[in-house]
Amino acid sequence: MGLLDLFLQSFSSISLFGALVVLLLVYILSSSSFSSQDEGKGPPGPKPLPLLGNLLQLDLKRPYHTFMELSKKYGSVFTVHLGPQKVVILAGYKTVKEALVNYADEFGDRYSMQITKETSGGHGLIWSNGESWREMRRFALTNLRDFGMGKRASEDKIIEECEHLIEVLKKCKGEAFDTTQPIYQAVANMICSIVYGSRFEYDDAEFTSLVHRAHRNIELLGSPSIQVFNMFPWIGKWIADRKELHTIIAESKKCNQQLLSRLKETLNPQMCRGFVDAFLRRKQNLEESGITDSHFHDKNLIQTVLNLFTAGTDTTATTLRWALLYMAKNPKIQEQVQEELSKVKGGRQVQVEDRQHLHFTNAVIHEIQRLANIIPMALPHKMSQDITFQGHFIKKGTTVYPLLTSVLCDETEWEHPSSFYPAHFLDKDGKFVKRDAFMPFSAGRRQCPGESLARMEIFLFFTSLLQHFRFTPPPGVSEDELDLTPIVSFVISPSPHKLCAVPVV
Repeated sequence: MGLLDLFLQSFSSISLFGALVVLLLVYILSSSSFSSQDEGKGPPGPKPLPLLGNLLQLDLKRPYHTFMELSKKYGSVFTVHLGPQKVVILAGYKTVKEALVNYADEFGDRYSMQITKETSGGHGLIWSNGESWREMRRFALTNLRDFGMGKRASEDKIIEECEHLIEVLKKCKGEAFDTTQPIYQAVANMICSIVYGSRFEYDDAEFTSLVHRAHRNIELLGSPSIQVFNMFPWIGKWIADRKELHTIIAESKKCNQQLLSRLKETLNPQMCRGFVDAFLRRKQNLEESGITDSHFHDKNLIQTVLNLFTAGTDTTATTLRWALLYMAKNPKIQEQVQEELSKVKGGRQVQVEDRQHLHFTNAVIHEIQRLANIIPMALPHKMSQDITFQGHFIKKGTTVYPLLTSVLCDETEWEHPSSFYPAHFLDKDGKFVKRDAFMPFSAGRRQCPGESLARMEIFLFFTSLLQHFRFTPPPGVSEDELDLTPIVSFVISPSPHKLCAVPVV
């Protein structure tokens, strides 16, 4: 997508002229900004233009593609300018791992984009820093690990939700259906069970609205106009998507405030129903101890709940949609998975402990996650201090993007990086093997706190569905005609499609 097209799409009406005037003034004032920088110490990169930086050189719809190409020329640590903002890109497994794991503290802060500054206010789990982030992450890890109720309880809840999803798909009677809504609702209900302590019926209006807003939130965060706004915040009042995003966040906060109020009214100190209860009990205990300035306050609660619901739903649901699409696209692999499931479990429900015996199935799931590559650039990091990394000086406060797609498709780590090849995760005896370069949840201090839950969900939903259904293209569509072209937003999703869930006899 050309820069001019992207720019024009970012405005709602006749205010374009005013925005152009503002940009012209900024250009005049900042025309010498790049030339004043010391280019000798920092990582190399393409020469930027004043104001625009390297935007004319980027595929703004798929910037990670451009970054992969630039890494071939400038190396695994290089600089680009996204408009007036200087950022450092990390490419390749060894470099990303060294930065995020070996230098976890230095690369461990979060850069908050302009839109997330406005919507999160520095609260919650994803876009916060400092002591507030440490407290929220520590608390989330402790409680999300087992919902505060034990691993077996977590597994039982996922299996229960699998049963509800299976019943929904049975009602399709083998006819073509869009996978989006049922998958999103099933995964969202798991987050509801964790956060609120109870699930919703799929036709519940309040629940349907929650799911829709969470999905739309992710779409808007990755939209071209929001990308432009993050680079040039002064044009914000002309950005239609920014207004919609603020409206959605406000509606989500209002809905969650009502849910939280009901949970507060029925809070039982002797029984923890979910994450909210655990948070409220901690807040109550601190207040009773006379501590009134803790990070356990309502703003952190509401923002963390929104973070968990949106991030926890979209990433897992998107991965599962890719999984079913890959199975329909590769019927022989789907058949091998079902044969292994039948051999190991027969007609009995798969459980997490079975993963160690389902070598091929486990390999297929990992390969789906690798190739789906749903968050190709990870979330932006920020340097907590000055550092010389791989011979390059990176200044404190610099924005850093770990290019996860360069890890999951690293040609030095994967035999067939661009192909769907489950054998990446199998040894010569057909046993599952871990791969160090498998990093879909990122790594280091900012590694996804819900990774263990997400892995459990993906495994149980995937295996349960394949125990009951064979997924095929719609009538009249061959496997070769199924489109794997992704829709790129904040998360890489499959293009709109339908599949048939044919009951396994």
